[in-house]
Amino acid sequence: MKKTLFTITLAAGLLFSCSDNNKSFQIKNDQVGPLQKGALIKEVKTIFAEDSIVSASQEAVEGYQNEVEIYDKEGNKLLVLSPKKNNDPNSPINHIQITDSRYQTSKGIGTKSTFKDIKKHYTIDKVETTFTSVIIFLKDSPIFITIDKDELPEDIRFDLNLKVEATQIPDDAKIKLFMVSWDVE
Repeated sequence: MKKTLFTITLAAGLLFSCSDNNKSFQIKNDQVGPLQKGALIKEVKTIFAEDSIVSASQEAVEGYQNEVEIYDKEGNKLLVLSPKKNNDPNSPINHIQITDSRYQTSKGIGTKSTFKDIKKHYTIDKVETTFTSVIIFLKDSPIFITIDKDELPEDIRFDLNLKVEATQIPDDAKIKLFMVSWDVE
């Protein structure tokens, strides 16, 4: 009887810890892992207390004020956070670059996804062309992704005046940058 109770308790504990671990890497419209939309840049130290935080500029009293990088205990880069206004510790975070593949949307989209995966689960709102990349905005989502032009067919890769359409992007194109952008006050 004791062995059965121990086994059930152990299995339940593992199930709940796996569930919590998945939640800590979920991407939603108003949340990226433990980070909620509206969080201030000065709150990063508290929100990511278990992780390492690197900042180019840090005030000892007021906390982080500019872009910060978040690393886990093993030294893996997780996120890059940017405030709406630099040099203002009370500024909300409005841009998040996802760098770790464990962060995924409820539809399983993350940094290791391909353009085919994205098209399958999301509606493409628009595509913008830059000098070296194409930026893909998703409808009704704060997520946007960047694909390097090297992933595009040669006939459109080098035409700087060509506006790339979603239909011209190969299904196997890999994500260069996976971003979340919140419209915050």
